[in-house]
Amino acid sequence: MDDDSKPAEFVEALAKGLAVLEAFDSVHPEMSLSEIARRIGSSPAAARRSLITLRALGYVGQQNKKFHLRPKIMTLGSAFYFSARIDEVLQPFLRDLVTKFGDASSVATLEQRDVIYIAHNSVQRARRAAATVGARYPAYATSLGRVLLAGQSDAALDRYFDGLVIEPLTSKTITDPGTLRAEIELIRQDGYSTTVDQLDYGITALAVPVRSLDGRTIAALNTSGYTGMVDPAALIEQRLPDLRIMASSIAQSLARYPVLEGIIGS
Repeated sequence: MDDDSKPAEFVEALAKGLAVLEAFDSVHPEMSLSEIARRIGSSPAAARRSLITLRALGYVGQQNKKFHLRPKIMTLGSAFYFSARIDEVLQPFLRDLVTKFGDASSVATLEQRDVIYIAHNSVQRARRAAATVGARYPAYATSLGRVLLAGQSDAALDRYFDGLVIEPLTSKTITDPGTLRAEIELIRQDGYSTTVDQLDYGITALAVPVRSLDGRTIAALNTSGYTGMVDPAALIEQRLPDLRIMASSIAQSLARYPVLEGIIGS
């Protein structure tokens, strides 16, 4: 967040503490003080103060000179999951899709330049990029993310591409901004997105928008399978009609829960 966009009562210490928690991931399950400071762009002294506080609160542990997250951190995510009634409102739709087509289905929202998975159901067991609840991935590399980007205004899309660094997550990842933008324009016209091996090898996916009653794209719904066992043409032919019906049903269900719709669509 730029300094100009920070509200007057912005608490810098709290922001640094949250940045420390967000620094841990599957690639960085444990880190030294200097590694954490480097990842959050902070001085070691400031990172140390945050770590001491988080350790005292039970969210961070330390073994030798390495810090790691503790199980208590899961209470933060579960608080959202249950307060937003994700299991009650979204999971039944995903279970129906997985029951009909197998494979996996997810709902995600856009958070800055990433997608965050807020609901997921799967029968898959392969080792690949996990689409678990709370997983966060670059929007440009997922069918969900591209649908969500297609639902943004031109001005918002300009801000997304401004300074965007596209990393080749696989050899098939679209890395040219112009090509990606053209793909997003096509998604706007078609109303769906398909991807093959963009985020990880073995993932072929189809996604559609979930729109509020006033037409805003507030989330995205997808269905995915193994590359080699399904292809985009088959997904479109066999699953797109049901996926659109399910997205409409999800939108109607969200409309009955204004708080949840507000949380997802904010």
